[in-house]
Amino acid sequence: MPKKELKRCNWAENDPLYSKYHDEEWGVPEHDSRALWEMLMLEGFQAGLSWITILRKREAFRAAFRGFKPKVVAKFGEDDIERLMQDAGIVRARAKINATIKGAQIYLEMQAAGEDFSEFVWKLAGGKVIRRKAGEPVPAKTELSEEISAVLKKRGFKFVGPVIVYAWMQAVGIVDDHAADCFRHKAKR
Repeated sequence: MPKKELKRCNWAENDPLYSKYHDEEWGVPEHDSRALWEMLMLEGFQAGLSWITILRKREAFRAAFRGFKPKVVAKFGEDDIERLMQDAGIVRARAKINATIKGAQIYLEMQAAGEDFSEFVWKLAGGKVIRRKAGEPVPAKTELSEEISAVLKKRGFKFVGPVIVYAWMQAVGIVDDHAADCFRHKAKR
């Protein structure tokens, strides 16, 4: 008997890496603070590029940014910035590299003040997954992504505009934007 093909969101059908990312990660509620921060930083690197570009480079990013450990990244200096600017495995954009270092410092400042990044983010989002109604178009940004963007910017984060923030919200499962006929739509996770 032939194996039944899973129905996925259209964007995830034509590339095995996209399919794997879609099936295992995209839209799955993430509550680990470090993982949420890492994804926010990667979404910032995606600005002006396609997500598949970042996804293909994700392991190189993880190596270059030492596993996205905020305590390590926050201490990056000029030598590290120059090393990263020479690393062909990542997106070599000085402003985005600097934003990631600053993002690590902000993350640690929040932690030192007793703020858990995951609790902070999920509280901003209302504490539960937001699901789009069947047939409702997927927006590029929402009022909530604009609000979260403003809060993140006020904290000092960069590359966190409302469109980037919405893509991040989708990626980390704050928003479930799987198509109604996708096997992941409203899946128990």
